Amino acid sequence: MKKVLNISLGSRSFAIEEDAYKRLSEYLGHFRARLAASATGENAEVMEDLETRISELFLQEIGDESRVVNIALVERVTGQLGMPDGGPENPKAAESANTEPDANIRKKIYRDYDNKRIAGVCAGLAIYLDIDVVLARVLMLVALLAGTAGFWLYVICWIAIPKAVTPTQKCEMHGVPVTAENIAAYSKKK
Repeated sequence: MKKVLNISLGSRSFAIEEDAYKRLSEYLGHFRARLAASATGENAEVMEDLETRISELFLQEIGDESRVVNIALVERVTGQLGMPDGGPENPKAAESANTEPDANIRKKIYRDYDNKRIAGVCAGLAIYLDIDVVLARVLMLVALLAGTAGFWLYVICWIAIPKAVTPTQKCEMHGVPVTAENIAAYSKKK
């Protein structure tokens, strides 16, 4: 018989076996220590994004049922996410955590606020369409000079396209897997 704990992870409640809880706590503690060593200013935000991603992966596996998270699921999820530097803690991290777009990962459209000139619309569209940001800006300028339709197109995109704020959203915008290494990498790009 195993002891089961109720925890909150990424604003969701989970029932988790005690040994799985210890492994998850070790993983999060190790991740937190590596972030502190890298001296990023947004450690709390990165940890929150990581916990949210872990809870999403748990929900994908167990669904909304009241099944218990076991050690095998924790090992699978932490192996999938890896460590922020792909270090020796988890050798699978170097294989699974890369920053190159994956064929299975779909890009989502966001405004790229890190490379913005006005609102990040052109930069976000350039990333989504895999074109140079200068070309996107020139095309938008031509549309603007051609008539008022270009202005309204830009305003509508500004309102309709969400801003990529969190590292998870930045990973989705670039079409890279949401792994611990990529979350840490995009949290540094502010």
